Amino acid sequence: MAWPSPAKINLFLHVTAQRNDGYHEIQTVFQFLDYCDSLEFQIEQSTTLELLTPVKGVKNESNIILRAAKCLQSHTNSPQGAKISIKKRLPIGGGLGGGSSNAATTLIALNHLWKTKLTTNELAQLGLTLGADVPVFIHGYAAWAEGVGEELTPILPAEPWYVIIVPDCQVSTAEVFSSQELTRDCEPITISRFLSGEGENICEGVVLKSYPAISQAVDWLNCYGKSRMSGTGACIFADFSSQVQAQQVLDNLPQNWQGFIAKGCNQSPLATLMDLRN
Repeated sequence: MAWPSPAKINLFLHVTAQRNDGYHEIQTVFQFLDYCDSLEFQIEQSTTLELLTPVKGVKNESNIILRAAKCLQSHTNSPQGAKISIKKRLPIGGGLGGGSSNAATTLIALNHLWKTKLTTNELAQLGLTLGADVPVFIHGYAAWAEGVGEELTPILPAEPWYVIIVPDCQVSTAEVFSSQELTRDCEPITISRFLSGEGENICEGVVLKSYPAISQAVDWLNCYGKSRMSGTGACIFADFSSQVQAQQVLDNLPQNWQGFIAKGCNQSPLATLMDLRN
């Protein structure tokens, strides 16, 4: 069977402090999209782990999919392995959480298929060792996030249709968070203030100065709705009340630009699948 590995967007992103260990304290809201990579797992009765479909630009040995599989295998002493395939739709370096989502789907799927019986919280703790965004994909619900992104509180924002523009560039998260121009002392806000309309992506100003393609996408999408950047970019999105309205905007996309429409989801497609299986 195919296991979905959904995209996420950040509905806002504030950096409130930089810790002594170099990591940043943030506030954000994660929401999922019904737009996914797809993973398949063939279980092996040996400890062999193999990625059958290499991801362009990523060496197999450093791919987070195999790292997640090895992490679970080691943590549980599982005698089983897997051959893994992925159909990649989410852009790399796009701010949609593709790698973290792939890791989460791998952990959840192999925990189920290997019958290693870790709880969701145990999987989330394991996922945190792979990346700060992995736990939200494991829990599978829209969340208000603090800390480095791992302190999660369920939240129920509106679930509109989104137009997502994928500029022809990749943004390094490390580059953005190391920028001297990044504001690191945003005033913390509350969930109620966010729901009342407060919050912005504080990384956007830094990114737009260095990536003209993203700046052009922002200007174009602002003609149709309020554009926002997801995470540290590169993807830009705006929300619309209906699928028809979103599709009409996408139909006007300039030639040679890339984009798609997707429905916002407060429960991820992966979490929905696991509910059905249980």
